[in-house]
Amino acid sequence: VTHYENFPVASFLCPPHLRPAITAIYHFARTADDLADEGDASAAQRLADLSQYRADLLATAQGHAHSGQWPQVFEPMAHILDRFQLPLPLLTDLLDAFAQDVLFTAEQRRYATDAELHDYCTRSANPVGRLLLHLYGISDDESLAQSDQICTALQLINFWQDVSVDVPRGRWYPSQQTMARFGVTDTDLQPQSTSTDAALLIAYYAAESRTMMLNGSKLPCRIPGRAGWELRLVVQGGLRILDKIEALQFATWRVRPKLTAWDAVVMLWRALWMR
Repeated sequence: VTHYENFPVASFLCPPHLRPAITAIYHFARTADDLADEGDASAAQRLADLSQYRADLLATAQGHAHSGQWPQVFEPMAHILDRFQLPLPLLTDLLDAFAQDVLFTAEQRRYATDAELHDYCTRSANPVGRLLLHLYGISDDESLAQSDQICTALQLINFWQDVSVDVPRGRWYPSQQTMARFGVTDTDLQPQSTSTDAALLIAYYAAESRTMMLNGSKLPCRIPGRAGWELRLVVQGGLRILDKIEALQFATWRVRPKLTAWDAVVMLWRALWMR
């Protein structure tokens, strides 16, 4: 499976000695996400695969042999887990989030409140930022909190840009509570809809995501060297996607915004002026 990525992954700005670790973590998460989301496997098979994937992670972390089903993931991870002493609960949190995705899709569950959605982000997104800070040797509470703000914002931005992709697949990330608040029905988020209520809903969520991102945006300015510049571009990538969503008048249930080469120039310029 190939993937379109809006945000840089182990780019040239990343400290070279950390690129193998960041790449290994990315492929660990990406492969698990594919097990949960891609192809035509049943929910039961997806959950069984994720369970075996977890077992392989735990075996690898203990220096034991893995099942051999995903050698491209766990052979690099064996070295990275040992060299960098990665916190295992952060990796298993990601797997918990992917299993939750499978169950929600299979059972057509909805998030009742935004608080429930944000709780999901603590497992699906925030561990990635905390793993990166671990690699950078940063562990103070303020930095962890700012990282969580950035990562939750990135996850939410991904949801709001992907409404046109997720809704047809039975994935509903706008909470029932907030949909009711704006008077939005399921029909309002179908591709043919021109609902102004739906636009107000996405605008609300986009504004919330922007606030979160800005709340965390001091973090990259405090991280020295190339790692800080990498994170600046991640922040600016998220903010630029929000600009794109706004330019679409928030109608992301009809079309998915994408970044272009010109947007990369804008992101770099804005990153240079972050303070």
